[in-house]
Amino acid sequence: MPQSVPSLPRRVARMLRTSLFAQVACALVLGILVGKLWPDVATDLQPLGDGFTRLIKTIISPLVFCVVVVGIAKAGDLKAFGRIGLKALIWFEVASTLALLIGLLAANIVQPGSGMNVDPATLDTSAVDAKTGGGSLPSTTEFVVNALPTSFIGAFAENSLLQVLILACLVGAALLHLGHTKVPQVLPAIEQAQEIIFAIVGFVMRLAPIAVFGAMAVLIGQYGLGVIETYAKLIILCYAAAALFIALLAVALKAVTGLSLWKFLRYIREEMLLALGTASTESVMPRVMQKLRKAGARDDAVGLVLPTGYSFNLDGASLYLSIGTLFISQAVGVDLSLGQQITVVLVLMLTSKGMAGIPGSAFLALSATASSLGAIPAGAVALLLGVDRIMDSMRVVTNLLGNCVAVFAVSRWEGALDIERAKKVLNGEHTSGQEEDEESLGLGVPDASDEAKEAPVRPGAHVAAGTAPTSQGLPDSAVPAQPAAKESAPEAH
Repeated sequence: MPQSVPSLPRRVARMLRTSLFAQVACALVLGILVGKLWPDVATDLQPLGDGFTRLIKTIISPLVFCVVVVGIAKAGDLKAFGRIGLKALIWFEVASTLALLIGLLAANIVQPGSGMNVDPATLDTSAVDAKTGGGSLPSTTEFVVNALPTSFIGAFAENSLLQVLILACLVGAALLHLGHTKVPQVLPAIEQAQEIIFAIVGFVMRLAPIAVFGAMAVLIGQYGLGVIETYAKLIILCYAAAALFIALLAVALKAVTGLSLWKFLRYIREEMLLALGTASTESVMPRVMQKLRKAGARDDAVGLVLPTGYSFNLDGASLYLSIGTLFISQAVGVDLSLGQQITVVLVLMLTSKGMAGIPGSAFLALSATASSLGAIPAGAVALLLGVDRIMDSMRVVTNLLGNCVAVFAVSRWEGALDIERAKKVLNGEHTSGQEEDEESLGLGVPDASDEAKEAPVRPGAHVAAGTAPTSQGLPDSAVPAQPAAKESAPEAH
């Protein structure tokens, strides 16, 4: 008998039930509509997005700790871990400097602030103080010292990723030094804790559409769509420069690994849409780490490169800062010389490294840059207050893709990337890891009736009850050991 084709409403309903991408996309549209039609109501929805971000931040530090410790212990080579860190820092510096140069070049060509003739005295600088909370960016010395933990528990309590990374490296090194004979239970316990944390990520991700709805409603309700018209030239320039930088990332990824950035973007489309909706890359870090591991990147490379990139490789922020600095100078009628623009690059190379996790960090970096030049009034950064939130989408996409490309490139550079597996995953051929990922969210599990009607039986598929699932494509820690069909099960240790 021919299989019946489900009706359109049923297919739509099933897609909304099983696809995180569809759920987040619908929430994004609804948030924009509510923000536009009922702006007063929309501003009260801020806790929806903030609550989700808080839950995600709660599990980031323990997850990074577990992944790094397990990665070091399984790799069995602390020197290799050190090489990965050094190569990652080299990649970060080259990438962020390139982003700064592209931003300066674009701003010089397009001149987004020319003709505005703004009097800095008319700007409300108190709004900048409110945005930054009166804080300041740490100096280079302070940044290095603050990266060193003063308390094991305090690093997790303060959610300081760099401190957690250092602690994880020390614990991983200690496990390698002591060996499995002296501490046989520690590594399995950390691996089990890692699986628990990933399960928690799955639970929290069920709230993602609600978070996106609240965040978008607040954005549109608070700022409206009129700001896009006012700053159209600057917005278009920033997004065009980001598109150029991402295209260069795609070329670099293809040249170094042979992988396609566009296929990878399709692979993480749910995470990308969630990051756009919440304007936060932290909200998707756990899921992105999980997907990078399933795409063939070794645990130690993922655990070190991605979290470190959140502090050292803010490519989107670098683009925005360089364009923003020239926009401000052009708007107030200050013509920066080539020497002053070189100073801008050098200052931003330092200030952009200490931005992560600091409220209003972009304005603090811009103020520090303006002060170092001595030609731009520091209060002129208030010009960007109205457009800063609109730039979040550009910064989020560029930062996230830049760090993911760094993971693949550094992993390939160090021989810690399974190229064949990565290609299969990105081509959609290697689906077992993806199915597990969906099941961890409670998504992608069709009804039994749907399976019976729509899923064809694959040749050679195991249908007998109790047949062991294949472990192909899953990390070793995620797959329970299965006895061979014709051999007795090994004794459990």
